[in-house]
Amino acid sequence: MTRAVPQTRLIGRLDIKGEYVVKGIHLEGLRKVGQPTELARRYYEAGIDELIYMDIVASLYQRNNIFSVVSAAASEIFVPLTVGGGIRSIDDIVVALRHGADKVAMNTAANANPDFVDRAASAVGSQAIVISIEAKRRENDNWEVLTDNGRERTGRDVVEWAREVEKRGAGEILLTSVDCEGTAKGMDLQLIKAVRSEVKIPVVASGGVGNLEHINQVLDPAGAGGADGIALAHVLHYKHATVDELKTGIRAAGYPVR
Repeated sequence: MTRAVPQTRLIGRLDIKGEYVVKGIHLEGLRKVGQPTELARRYYEAGIDELIYMDIVASLYQRNNIFSVVSAAASEIFVPLTVGGGIRSIDDIVVALRHGADKVAMNTAANANPDFVDRAASAVGSQAIVISIEAKRRENDNWEVLTDNGRERTGRDVVEWAREVEKRGAGEILLTSVDCEGTAKGMDLQLIKAVRSEVKIPVVASGGVGNLEHINQVLDPAGAGGADGIALAHVLHYKHATVDELKTGIRAAGYPVR
């Protein structure tokens, strides 16, 4: 499947547990790195293209505490906002959108009931539905879908699941490499290429960015061949680079970026 090279979006990812943004390695060993509102404002003022808010314990505890955080952000941050974690019903989606989210990300509930993807896209439109795929590498260059912030196995093949959710009406895929997440050692280029080559909807790559070179490897035709968006957490949280430095470096390498 041939796709045009996208104008890549740089997206700040805020994984939230309780009142704090947290960061770990392989979705484990979480440490507090700041307050959601403070970090969101910093990245917005620095020129981030979008923001993702992910309540990483919502599915585990069957609750959703993130809507007030999104509402506060939407009043002063004017870039697209995606909210995920604990989205289990059409009502949850509607509430998220009413609180200022532009898109909702679903993982656990979609895997438990794939028809939920169809119903969600029909209810609010495909453009608002993001399927979050947590991918764990297995043997023979295959990846398994995990849920509950990497805690539960599903037995699903990542590429097959990506194809299925596109057919069911998803408008975007948030693709997180569990193996690379939090390592700041580079992204899973093979994973990104495998998924992106099989779907037409936008793919946002997440997990592993520690510097500019890691982004350019994704955009290089000899690497992953591009991504519609790249989610950034570690590299921004720990101030290894600014949004402007990253965008300047991406353009200098000859790749399109917002």
